[in-house]
Amino acid sequence: MNIDFKKMEGLMPAVVQDELSGKVLMLGYMNEEALVRTQESGRVTFFSRSKNRLWTKGETSGNFLEVISMQEDCDGDAILVKAKPLGPVCHTGAATCFDESNTSQTGFIDHLRAIIKDRKVNPTEGSYTASLFAKGINKLAQKVGEEAVELVIESKDDNKELFLGEAADLLFHYLVLLEAKGYELDEVVEVLKQRHSN
Repeated sequence: MNIDFKKMEGLMPAVVQDELSGKVLMLGYMNEEALVRTQESGRVTFFSRSKNRLWTKGETSGNFLEVISMQEDCDGDAILVKAKPLGPVCHTGAATCFDESNTSQTGFIDHLRAIIKDRKVNPTEGSYTASLFAKGINKLAQKVGEEAVELVIESKDDNKELFLGEAADLLFHYLVLLEAKGYELDEVVEVLKQRHSN
């Protein structure tokens, strides 16, 4: 990372974002030592201005922030940390220090889409996803239809586990079909937004 600690008198603002939901969890400050400790330990460590020492988030509560990725901003004077929270982030017990809910897991869909895209570009032997691409559009479209029918059948019963399993199957195969066609989920969302505004 190309961080200019002199620019900010030794302390850099570090924004921590949930890697799946995209929610901003908290803001802290890192000095050079805190940045190194974070990179080496894989857990977010700040410089506490009130305690005047390094402070690893979760050191007393156990609610650590596991680092997924880190990057500096365009000016090298702020850090974005994408992390996996191991419990509530705020000392008040709230999910974030901004008192926002952080229960949505839909950000995982973007992670899954990236894996699907990679399997298309870099197929690996034994990969189910790569085998779907290899079968071609017609077979893939047929598979999406089969999964949709299975979901409809399960919707008539009251077995939550089976219903959610079929819903997951349909969503996964739908995402694979979108990738096979060369379309982005964002394009589908744009259609929904246009319909909503009319």
